[in-house]
Amino acid sequence: MQIPSALRPSGTYPLRTSVHIPKATPTFRRWHGPSPGDAYGGKPIVDFRGHPAFAELAILWALQDAGWDGVWVDSFRRRYRRTYWEPEAPITLPKHAERLFQKIQRRAAPDGRCWDVFCWRRERVLFAEAKRASRDHMRRSQLKWLRAALDLRLPVSAFLIVEWRLD
Repeated sequence: MQIPSALRPSGTYPLRTSVHIPKATPTFRRWHGPSPGDAYGGKPIVDFRGHPAFAELAILWALQDAGWDGVWVDSFRRRYRRTYWEPEAPITLPKHAERLFQKIQRRAAPDGRCWDVFCWRRERVLFAEAKRASRDHMRRSQLKWLRAALDLRLPVSAFLIVEWRLD
């Protein structure tokens, strides 16, 4: 798996299942610039190479830098994103990615929820879930998405939990 060094798995994430999901543990710098606007009710803003970002975007951008294409699956606002504070036209997934997303969604319905970041690179896919260390945990709806995807024979290597910290 071609993953940027900051997102390379360093262990596994403990789930209440027999599945062991790779886990990366990056540290992001806190954003000290001017507030970019709406922060989704207080989401931490990190500094990604001099730009403000939510952790989900920092993960996406790092993967894009490593040659992946993808989106932040903004479940709160129900859209795909590649940025947040700048105007962005609606994003449409490539057909192969949309087909896979819909297959998993149908299997996970009604309460399964996609992971934060969905990326693809040629025939490979990666779902990454951002979890702030000591403050966040996997939800039942996210575990249901994982189970639905694994039932469709996606490999465990298609998933990454990013347990991040602020410096």
